[in-house]
Amino acid sequence: MNLTGNYSYWVTIFIMIAGLYIVIARGNLVKKLIGLGIFQTSVYLLYIGAGKIIGGTAPILSPAFSTYSNPLPHVLILTAIVVGVATLALGLAIVVRIREAYDSIEEDEILEKDRIEDAGG
Repeated sequence: MNLTGNYSYWVTIFIMIAGLYIVIARGNLVKKLIGLGIFQTSVYLLYIGAGKIIGGTAPILSPAFSTYSNPLPHVLILTAIVVGVATLALGLAIVVRIREAYDSIEEDEILEKDRIEDAGG
C-alpha cells in the first residue's frame, strides 16, 4: 500500500476529522459553523481529488487528445459551494436570533436557560 501516493486523500481525511471534531467538541455556535465549513471544504477536496485525471484535458473532442477529464465532479462542487454559502448564511442568521433570545451563543448556557424556564413555567 502506497501511503505517499495518496497524500491528497490523507490531507482530506485530516481536514474532515478536524472539522467534525470542531462541530462535536465546541459549545460556541459560531465555532460549530466554522467547523461545518471546514468539513464541507474537505468534501469538496475529496470530490475534486477523485475527479482529476492526470494528463486529461477538457472534454472537447479533438483528434489531438485521447484522455479527457470528467467535468461532473467540478460542476457538483460548484453547486455544493453555493449551497454551503447559503447554509452558512442561514446558520449565522439563526445564531443571531438565538443571541437575541438567550443573550448567549454558548450551547451549555442556552440549554441551562431552557431547563430553568421549563422548571419554572
